[in-house]
Amino acid sequence: MSKQVISTSVSVGLATGLYGISFGALASVAGLDLLSIMLLSILMFSGASQFAFIGVIAAGGAPITAVTSAWLLGVRNSFYALRLSSIIQPKGLWRLLAAQLSIDESNAVSSAQLELRDQKLGFWLTGASVFVFWNTATYFGAVLGELFGSVETWGLDAAAAAAFLGLLWPRLKKQWLPALIAATAATLLTPWLPAGSAILAAVLVAFLPTRKKK
Repeated sequence: MSKQVISTSVSVGLATGLYGISFGALASVAGLDLLSIMLLSILMFSGASQFAFIGVIAAGGAPITAVTSAWLLGVRNSFYALRLSSIIQPKGLWRLLAAQLSIDESNAVSSAQLELRDQKLGFWLTGASVFVFWNTATYFGAVLGELFGSVETWGLDAAAAAAFLGLLWPRLKKQWLPALIAATAATLLTPWLPAGSAILAAVLVAFLPTRKKK
C-alpha cells in the first residue's frame, strides 16, 4: 500500500468530515430530531445535498422542494460513478457500497493517482474515511448543537475546500481555460440562482467544446 495515498485519504476524510459538525447543528436548529439527522447523513451522504435539503426546510420550504434541490446537487455523483466504474470494477453488493462512496473527495483522490492500484485504494479509503468522520461529526453536531458554533469560525469549511482544490490542482494546470471559465460562470451566477445551482451551471460551461485554431 502507498503511504502517500493512505495519508492523503485519511487527511481529506478528516478535513471534510469535521464539516459534518455544522450540518448536525444546523439540522438540529432546523427542527430535525437526532434519528432523522443521522439517517439523512448516512443514507444521503452528500454534503452539498444535505445542506441544500435542510436549508429549504429551515426556510419553511415544501419537502418536495427540499428533495428536488438535494437531488440536483447530487446528480454530479452519477458522473463520478461513470468514470470510477471502469477503475473500481465492483461486483455484487460491492456495487452498492461503491455507489454510496462515490463523492467529490473519493473521486478526486482516486483521479489524482497514477497507478491503478493506488486509484482503487484512494477511492475506497477516502470514501470510508469521509463516511466515518462525517457521520461521527454529524452526531456530535446534532447533540451539542450551537455549542460548537459555526465551522467558519474555526476555518473548517476552508480546510475542506482547500484540500479538494489541492487534489485537483495538478490536473487543472493543463485545463486552466475551461476551469477559469467555469469558475467565472459560477461566481457570476451565484447571486441569481438557488443555492448550489451555480455549480451545476459551471459544470455545463466547462463541458462546452472549445475550437482549436488551425
